Amino acid sequence: MTLYEQDTEDDVVDAELVDDNVLALVDDPSSQPLVDHNTVLFPGQDLPTAADGPRYSERDLYVSAETAALLKQKDPTETGPMQAFKKWCAQHGRVAYPCTTATYTEYGRHLMARGLKVSTIKNYMSLIKTAMPAGKQPDNSLFLRLLENYRKNNKRALRVRRAFPIRLPYLVPMMEKAEADGRPIGWRDAAMFAFGYRFLGRSVEDANLEIEDLTFINGGLRVWLPEDKTHDEEQNLVLMDRPDLQLVPRLTRWLDYMAEQGITSGPVFRHVLKNGTVAGPETRAKIATEDRGLHLRGQTINERVKYWFSAAGLVTDGRHVSSQGIRAGAATDLAQNEATDEELERAGRWRPGSRVPRTVYVRPAQAERNDPFVRVPVHAPGVA
Repeated sequence: MTLYEQDTEDDVVDAELVDDNVLALVDDPSSQPLVDHNTVLFPGQDLPTAADGPRYSERDLYVSAETAALLKQKDPTETGPMQAFKKWCAQHGRVAYPCTTATYTEYGRHLMARGLKVSTIKNYMSLIKTAMPAGKQPDNSLFLRLLENYRKNNKRALRVRRAFPIRLPYLVPMMEKAEADGRPIGWRDAAMFAFGYRFLGRSVEDANLEIEDLTFINGGLRVWLPEDKTHDEEQNLVLMDRPDLQLVPRLTRWLDYMAEQGITSGPVFRHVLKNGTVAGPETRAKIATEDRGLHLRGQTINERVKYWFSAAGLVTDGRHVSSQGIRAGAATDLAQNEATDEELERAGRWRPGSRVPRTVYVRPAQAERNDPFVRVPVHAPGVA
């Protein structure tokens, strides 16, 4: 008897030990019980089976081309953290999509070894987990254990490195420099900076602004905001202008320039071609991105802030320059001029009760104004 024959004979003998009725039930997929650890049945209910479920056709499985196109615009596998994860997996001979829990955990330790901030690591790992197919996401419990240990042993990794606050003495020279040579891109940037300061806007909020959201009023501007990072409901914000900021004239000049090119709706802040043409439907193929369309990316605003800060010959105290610095500069100016926690919270649209206005802006400003050491006489050698 060959090994194959022996294996076959054993299989037959084992099968014959099973009751005929039970074997028939197992062989019929439609009769398989559909239960898991969450199944709850009432007394008298039968076990649910595949035969009890709906019968799907192809129509139930396909989405339309329009839906597919929209979903592809937000492809979670194309984020920066996911791309870096794929590259790391390729270097280490691991499968990136879908990844195993071991690979996910090991990559988290890799990010910790690089000394990244805890908040950055959590954000990256969350994006990677979300990018995995439904039902095949890795278990993050081991990663979280590593992260908690990292948090305890690396206090500096918790430190938030804040942007240099671009206060009015810095912002005004930047806007003037942008306008100096009379190019449309400079008009756009000056209007964008003035708006960002008075709006205390996050970069993405500035970039998402549309012409239809703006209403000019006497001495200022009303802005309709559908939502922001901390508010799901719509808001109507009034931004009054200032002589040093010149928000209304700068924004009006930019909007008028776009109107001359037939652009009277859609994104306020757009790309500008070298010939001065503002990005519109006819230039969409050259300028638009899949995820942002004609809206600027937040990173583009960041780059323009850095460019004009340097072009204006400005220097910092060692902190980095970014578009967040305009929001920070406005908040710092308010705090230095005795704005309260609540006033700052409303102006910057922080979450009610947020510690940021108080701990980052108000308290440091109060400490500067109320330094107790000003009472100590200056030591002068040789003077009794």
